Amino acid sequence: MARDAGDGAAEDSVSGYIRQREKTSGRDLTYPPLPEALVVGVYDNHAHLEIADGENPMSFSDHLDRASSVGVRGVIQVGGDLETSRWSAETAAFEPRMLAAVAIHPNEAPAYEAAGALDDALAEIAELAARPRVVAIGETGLDFFRTTGEAGLAAQYRSFEAHIEIAKENNLAMQIHDRDAHDEVIRTLQRVGAPERTVFHCFSGDAELARICADNGWYMSFAGTVTFKNANGIRDALALAPRNLLLIETDAPFLTPDPFRGRPNAPYLLPHTLRAMAKLLETDVSVLAAQICSNTELVYGRWDAEPVTSHDAPLQPGDEPDGAIA
Repeated sequence: MARDAGDGAAEDSVSGYIRQREKTSGRDLTYPPLPEALVVGVYDNHAHLEIADGENPMSFSDHLDRASSVGVRGVIQVGGDLETSRWSAETAAFEPRMLAAVAIHPNEAPAYEAAGALDDALAEIAELAARPRVVAIGETGLDFFRTTGEAGLAAQYRSFEAHIEIAKENNLAMQIHDRDAHDEVIRTLQRVGAPERTVFHCFSGDAELARICADNGWYMSFAGTVTFKNANGIRDALALAPRNLLLIETDAPFLTPDPFRGRPNAPYLLPHTLRAMAKLLETDVSVLAAQICSNTELVYGRWDAEPVTSHDAPLQPGDEPDGAIA
């Protein structure tokens, strides 16, 4: 996906900003069927509904309608740069089923830094953090898989620490992106001081990281990866994680759970992940859903804690003006 680094694209109206997921050869672009509805509802801790995917892309409102029909009560819509963070904050302001998280993704921080725009970007994230219905800073953290080199990693560390301070200054939760960087993420949190409500988004660690999170009271959000055949370490972590620190997410449109891995993901598919987690934990699906729902509201508050406002809705996939970034 093309993303800006603080250049002229930052001047575009957020209402017209929609991303298109890159189409890869041989990938099934059809959305999976609706799963059986949950009896007790849950929230999707992390989704990117500004990204259009599939052969028939859905608008964010279509996503949320489908999610509601199967017992997914709401989503945290997550930004990764200035454009998606603005979109997330503006859309959550008028969409009652959505709350927002805003941040500069760790893999975007080096580009902003190279353009001399990271400080200004962080300042705008701090401004967005104060908006109504923005309940988290994220996704932020460290990613040693996609970013290498001394300058790039230095930008990631600086951005991560700045986001930690923004979260603490605004008493917001923080969603961490941690890829191939477990030890350094932990060291940074312990050195700088983690926000009171810290969430490891798309938890990718093993039982040892789960123990560390449990000892520190950090939340672990499990995605469709927990259903993947090669994810034994993640399942070991889930088995060890305290139930009061569990969250669940889709990371839509990515990380679709089995048996639909590779197809477009969406919040309405969250029941597949929940049922897989309940089976592994040998507990009732509704009991686990109730626990996760309670945990989610403890982290972010209730979805109706702040009223929505009237606003012109962002354009939906297919309505982009000429020149929209894809």
